[in-house]
Amino acid sequence: MEACKEAFLPNYRYEDYKNWEGDWELIGGIAYAMSPAPSIEHQEINSKIIYQMMYQLKACKHCKVLPEVDWKIDEETVVRPDTLVVCNLESNGAYLNKTPEIIFEVLSPATKKKDRNLKSLLYAKSGVKYYILVEPAGNFAEVYKLENGKYYLEGEFKEQSYNFEFEGCKITFSFKEIFEEL
Repeated sequence: MEACKEAFLPNYRYEDYKNWEGDWELIGGIAYAMSPAPSIEHQEINSKIIYQMMYQLKACKHCKVLPEVDWKIDEETVVRPDTLVVCNLESNGAYLNKTPEIIFEVLSPATKKKDRNLKSLLYAKSGVKYYILVEPAGNFAEVYKLENGKYYLEGEFKEQSYNFEFEGCKITFSFKEIFEEL
């Protein structure tokens, strides 16, 4: 069978995306269905990330922690990270249109490959300074930092803390707090 030609692939845009029912992401004009509702463990971990980031950033008036918000990168790409941190946000419209400083993705079996590969490349190209992949199955997180347009692994964290620095803010994030009592 002849390989599928690019001309035959769908090429959706934001105008299409905003009218769809259900949960979708749009990457390079291709629609990706979001997995079924996240597991309780996934939601619990994400809630702990949000709480800790909000607590750490409470003194920082120009940075916001946002869970599951649409980030419109361009007309053909809209993603919905689990949690992100954005600074100096000028408007609160239907979607985020500014590059986040930090993105957390809590991995699930249905999205792991896309998060590790496609989204990693997309976020690096878009200039996201920190990309954190949280693996509930092993109770650890991988912290990646953007340098010269490419992500480099800063380390694998279970009980340690990591110091994030961005937009004049410095925070110490404890990975132990998101994995304890799971």
